[in-house]
Amino acid sequence: MISPFEVRIDAEVIADLRARLHRTRWPEEATTPGWEQGTPLAYAKGLCSYWADGYDFAAAQERLNRHPQFRTVIDELGVHFVHVRSARSDATPLLLTHGWPGSVAEFAEVIGPLADPSAGEPAFHVVCPSLPGYGFSDKPAGPGWTVHRIADAWAELMTRLGYRRFIAQGHDWGTSVSTALAVRHPARLIGIHLMPPLVAPDPATLDDLTEAERAAIADLAEAASGDGYSFEQSTRPQTIGYALVDSPAALCTWIAEKFHAWSDGDVDRDRFLDNLMLYWVPATGASAARLYRESFPEVQALFRDGATDVIRVPTACSVFPKENPRPSRRWAARRFPDIRYWNEPARGGHFAAFEQPTLFVAEIRAAWRPAPP
Repeated sequence: MISPFEVRIDAEVIADLRARLHRTRWPEEATTPGWEQGTPLAYAKGLCSYWADGYDFAAAQERLNRHPQFRTVIDELGVHFVHVRSARSDATPLLLTHGWPGSVAEFAEVIGPLADPSAGEPAFHVVCPSLPGYGFSDKPAGPGWTVHRIADAWAELMTRLGYRRFIAQGHDWGTSVSTALAVRHPARLIGIHLMPPLVAPDPATLDDLTEAERAAIADLAEAASGDGYSFEQSTRPQTIGYALVDSPAALCTWIAEKFHAWSDGDVDRDRFLDNLMLYWVPATGASAARLYRESFPEVQALFRDGATDVIRVPTACSVFPKENPRPSRRWAARRFPDIRYWNEPARGGHFAAFEQPTLFVAEIRAAWRPAPP
């Protein structure tokens, strides 16, 4: 059974959020300037002040309900998803999977152009599910909701929507889920589109690195200083979860730091808070973090030991310049030998649909534009 769904932000929820933000007990300023120790105090105060007293909650609710939403139960878990069916008879089913600390709100500006393009551009039936424990999907009550189980759930979701074959696209956790779909349900896939593919540097190339590969390896090493969030969420998600569910200031600054570090420029403040509302309203700070405990060790192993599975479905890859990791095509080809499209756009980062919606749409179109007759 599939049921329509709308986001409703009750007045009591807004009043409570504002009261909590107004009562925030702030720490002292960091002992070093900038973002080195995390979200700066002045930035945090300004963003939380705007969230409490400047953010238009009614307009936010309208934005969050811009596209049709639904819920269905799969494997005893309620799954929330956005579904926009194109009017074009030649449209291709496209499954977009978000990651952490994102949500389906990331895709608000790209769904329309993908489903209803201008003449001559490919069209897509767009499906955007909320990961288990994220947004308005249910929170798993027990362990076991790994990226592989999510992939199975997404395959079932596409079956229920009437899509026998489809493209699976994703970034962050969406990359892992899309790759798991290719492993577990290859016959269902037209192809996968990864932003970026998760592969380690090829040891055979370390004596013959390109300039871009050297920079990518250096950035991987530098990024390790900001990996505390992943260690906490993959080992003790319940502990950090208390702060993320109880304190909007904690949730805001925990996520804002990653938007700052992983974005190529600023994300619009209202859109950032739209995304944050999909964590605050349903209280998913802990449940979203828990996906790290379920599947992060497996992702780490890709970089420690290398991938052992070869993905043979048609693959498209878009590697944005502020993304990390940024594998080269020759590294990716070891795991994905059927790369049909590879591009490295000039702008954009981890939240490409948020940061560069026009470029994001262009990448999807370029990767999956039908070949001329």
